[in-house]
Amino acid sequence: MAAASLIFITGGVRSGKSSFAEKMAEEHAKGNGGQLNYLATGVASDPEMRERIVKHQNDRESGKSRWRTIEQSQTIGESVAYFNKEDIILVDCVTTLLNNELFSCNQEWDESFLALVMETIMSGINKIREKAKVLIVVSNEVFYESIAENDLVFSYSRILGKIHQQLVKEADQAFLVEAGIPINMKGVRK
Repeated sequence: MAAASLIFITGGVRSGKSSFAEKMAEEHAKGNGGQLNYLATGVASDPEMRERIVKHQNDRESGKSRWRTIEQSQTIGESVAYFNKEDIILVDCVTTLLNNELFSCNQEWDESFLALVMETIMSGINKIREKAKVLIVVSNEVFYESIAENDLVFSYSRILGKIHQQLVKEADQAFLVEAGIPINMKGVRK
């Protein structure tokens, strides 16, 4: 059984990457059929995040396409029962998922824990990919900021960078969105 087409989209905060990902998912659904699924990893932990979640929900609800939203803030591989081989799935976003996984328990961020978190995220993405037609994964590009001399920030940036590298390696297409403009980094846009 062939894995789904994997599309990776990254960009800075408020760069337009989620809107671009949603439009791309809708294009795939029009061309191939299949249910549009939004796998949301966000948790409304503060007023700003609550506002962002509501905005994304309103954008999807006001559009012409019908989206099914699955909320899975951790261990996204557990959501596979919701999907089938005809589905178009958008995971938004890896940085939030990474935060949720890292801070879900009071654990020292040693190498074995960071490797386990990375494995949990990547295996979850791969499980979902096996159950879909198209999988679009969105993440934030946080590497433009200087990394302060803070071990926590450095560890977070390092593991996110490794996840991004693995996703781009496995992706059929990869895009960087800057100021609402998608820049094709890998593959040919279909």
